[in-house]
Amino acid sequence: MLAVRTEGLRKVFEQRRGRERSSHVAVAGIDLQIEQGEAVAFIGPNGAGKSTTIKMLTGILHPSSGSAEVLGLVPWQQRQRLALQIGTVFGQRSQLWFHLPAGDTLRLLGAIYELPTDVARWRSEELAERFALRELLTVPVRKLSLGQRMRFEIAASLLHQPQVLFLDEPTVGLDVIAKAEVREVIREANQGGATVFLTSHDAGDIESIARRAIVIDHGAIVFDGKVSSLRRQWLTDKVVELRSEEEVTPPEMPGVVVEKASRYGLRLRFSAQDLPVRQVVADLLERYPVYDITISDPPLESVIAAIYQREATRP
Repeated sequence: MLAVRTEGLRKVFEQRRGRERSSHVAVAGIDLQIEQGEAVAFIGPNGAGKSTTIKMLTGILHPSSGSAEVLGLVPWQQRQRLALQIGTVFGQRSQLWFHLPAGDTLRLLGAIYELPTDVARWRSEELAERFALRELLTVPVRKLSLGQRMRFEIAASLLHQPQVLFLDEPTVGLDVIAKAEVREVIREANQGGATVFLTSHDAGDIESIARRAIVIDHGAIVFDGKVSSLRRQWLTDKVVELRSEEEVTPPEMPGVVVEKASRYGLRLRFSAQDLPVRQVVADLLERYPVYDITISDPPLESVIAAIYQREATRP
């Protein structure tokens, strides 16, 4: 059984201003198949339809047309049954009680998920130990740092051992250390068998957590493949960094951009579609007494920026 399956899933929002009516297509008929145990990043520009898709997959919204199943259940028709099998984390919406100790929140959630008292207590202690939260169980949520709260959010979403974990911007607003902690927690959940469906604007989340990326633009899927393949389809640039045994003068090479130049080093960028990598490297080796050279892809941030830029410039 697939964890997530959609066929022609579509959502149109009707708007009314006075006597005028208009419609906005948020999701334009997407087809998805996600296997159990996968870690998938669902990414795209603001307004692309990511959150609307998650809301349909969790049963919050009804689609305008098309079909969807999560763990064999129709989300908007069997929402209560589905809620017992999925976990959700929304970076800007908490499921923790602000003035209660985090441990009390976990016990309350255990009751909501209809877990036996002893099972809820055991799961709470297990998750607290696993995510280094044991010493914080008696601390009111309002006194926790943002990173600690997000770890508790994920622990709370895993309390009832869900088969699918929906994460909408789980690291938003966190510092570098807190982000690393939250990503590690999510990876552990995925390694434990949970399917992860992640939306994020943070390239670090995508590279750290997901193996598959789905890019949505204007409500339609424009890319579905490995995260490692995402760069190759959206950006064909290569970055060359070299160190020379002698002082260097920035080269004038058609199609090659000098990004940085120092006394003994250069960082260059070029399109591998326009210039063969072998040709550029051979030219550099002929020009300079190179003792170190590296060729790399641009960071994933550049890929996402290119997606957003295309969105911004699209008529």
